[in-house]
Amino acid sequence: MNTVNILGLDNQRTQTTLASLQQLLADFQVYYTNLRGLHWNIKGPAFFTLHAQFEKMYDDVAAKVDEIAERILTLGGTPENRFSGYLRQAEIQEVSGVDTADGALRLILETLQTLIARERSILQTAAEANDEGTVALMSDYLREQEKSIWMLNASLQA
Repeated sequence: MNTVNILGLDNQRTQTTLASLQQLLADFQVYYTNLRGLHWNIKGPAFFTLHAQFEKMYDDVAAKVDEIAERILTLGGTPENRFSGYLRQAEIQEVSGVDTADGALRLILETLQTLIARERSILQTAAEANDEGTVALMSDYLREQEKSIWMLNASLQA
């Protein structure tokens, strides 16, 4: 029996959610790689603080990548696993050469803005499909990212 049927979800509506989750997975994978680059290349007086913070951030993003892929599987999809596929699909672009605190924090804020917009859209689509599992996942991400935005903005204003 189809997992979506067991979950009591509408197959057609679930396909819309799946497509959006695939897009989110691609965006998170590129974000992860960008964070690794920031971690490796940051310079300046904030090096020790940001180097450690970027590692925490990319570890968190790696966990989210796994959760998104598992949600895709739960809904009957197959998550993309090729980086070339992520690059074709992602709205977030690869970056290099960002090595200052302000540049890195602004890049992360821009990325979070993109992720939040996608997650809000997924949340709405999933809610219309009565997909509470996906709604809960997106709600959790949004709550965390909204707090991160507040903290990042506070850091830029220091």
